[in-house]
Amino acid sequence: MVHRRHDPDVCGVTAAIAVIEGKWKTTLLWLLESGPHRPAELRRQVSGLTEKVLTQALREMEADGLVHREVHDVLPPKTVYSLTAFGRELAEALAPLSDWGHRRLERLTEAPAS
Repeated sequence: MVHRRHDPDVCGVTAAIAVIEGKWKTTLLWLLESGPHRPAELRRQVSGLTEKVLTQALREMEADGLVHREVHDVLPPKTVYSLTAFGRELAEALAPLSDWGHRRLERLTEAPAS
């Protein structure tokens, strides 16, 4: 069975969402927009994100071509993640969706209580 992230017969929006689905990937994408980060830095900035889930999300994002993993040959080893050009392109494409989401949240807070 072909995962929908790799299925050429799905809608483009579905293919894009499949790459960012999950609780943490959009947050990680947003954090990495500001520049390279070490995994520990990312964990400190995202409350509730475990090391295991962070590692899994970053590996999936790397496999999808969104992030670049660079390991520096020092002791202890230093790993740094950054967005690829493809990842930056996705972040730019998501910006209007983010704007829409903020407008939706504003509307929800302005709506009279029933």
